[in-house]
Amino acid sequence: MEKGNVMERAVLVGLDCPALDHEDTSDELSLDELAGLLETAGGECAAKVLQRRNLPDPACLIGEGKVAEVRAIAEAFDAELIIFDNELSPSQIRNLEKMTGRTVLDRSALILDIFAQRAQTSEGRLQVELAQYKYILSKLSGVGKSMSRLGGGIGTRGPGESQLETDRRHIRRRISRLEDDLERIRKVRSTQRERRIKSGVPTVSIVGYTNAGKSTLLGAITGASIEARDRLFDTLDPTARRFEDEDGFAAVFVDTVGFIRKLPHTLIEAFKATLEELVYADIILHVIDASDPEWEEHARVTEGIITELGVGSTPCIRVFNKCDLVDIVPLRDGDVKISARRGEGIQELISAVRAVAERTRRSVTFLIPYDQSGLVSGIYRDASVIETNYQDVGIEIRAICDAETFGRYRQWISQIN
Repeated sequence: MEKGNVMERAVLVGLDCPALDHEDTSDELSLDELAGLLETAGGECAAKVLQRRNLPDPACLIGEGKVAEVRAIAEAFDAELIIFDNELSPSQIRNLEKMTGRTVLDRSALILDIFAQRAQTSEGRLQVELAQYKYILSKLSGVGKSMSRLGGGIGTRGPGESQLETDRRHIRRRISRLEDDLERIRKVRSTQRERRIKSGVPTVSIVGYTNAGKSTLLGAITGASIEARDRLFDTLDPTARRFEDEDGFAAVFVDTVGFIRKLPHTLIEAFKATLEELVYADIILHVIDASDPEWEEHARVTEGIITELGVGSTPCIRVFNKCDLVDIVPLRDGDVKISARRGEGIQELISAVRAVAERTRRSVTFLIPYDQSGLVSGIYRDASVIETNYQDVGIEIRAICDAETFGRYRQWISQIN
């Protein structure tokens, strides 16, 4: 973000440390990505510093000598911010700000700042505010410059100074109210989802690393006018569009927020209302930017978050996008290659989605004899019941079921709709 006519400059710092978990350590590529995040937030990278050491310094993460070096670089480049690629504890933030005389942020704070800029709808703003307050609560004992600056600037969007300096009890009350508001939104979305389920139309969630081309793909599939821009985290709110082809196959495609390495857990928690569209999806389209040299790492991150959300068993199609920009695409069985921007491969993708949908979801009518009525509760549990009628010969239940439920209750199926 620009303050007046001057763009905020930052020195980016990372610690490459074998003692840290893979998600917590840093490297050159992760710092490059951090520079992209800073640019997205409206800042400018003045310099990058990567330190390698066997153990993190508990007081300042990178050691006092390296901190002095970072301070000198910040002074030389007139940088106001120092942004760490690693997660910082409250005491580390406090110590680093004292030692450098600069505002210190970590990667999570920067991502939260970008989300605060991108949130357009009331739901998106609620989710971002909730994530910010949870982040603030976790850092409250180490409140430093980054938590108390007035006015605009990277790391300060969202709750203002007077709110940031209130006590934990006030913040927890605000978190509780935000969670209640989001719970009401989740209930509305749940009702909408139930209507979709009862219609028998499968839901297809589009996921992937940020800027992989998910929104462009949604527009290419459905023909909807969806603005897609080449920037990180351009989509925060889920966008659902219905698709139907000339053969009568229909599906609802839902665009979701992009993933990234070290995505703050406060964001994942706060965006549950949005991510539920992924949790309840019948099929997942994992969009991969085939032109990105780091696509394998990006795919690993996305697959990890999919697993973390508990939907690793949902049928998933890997979709390699931007294939017009590369010569070779390493496809596995079941993968699809496309260029969403040019509309290439879209028909092949629809065919793949249809094949998975027909294999995993069936519209059927069960006829349960009255002496087997104990089965009814199981069908209600395992299938999406559309209608129940009581006939002379038994209980007739029309439902949408997956392949496992279809096989379990197959002998009581009177009709495949």
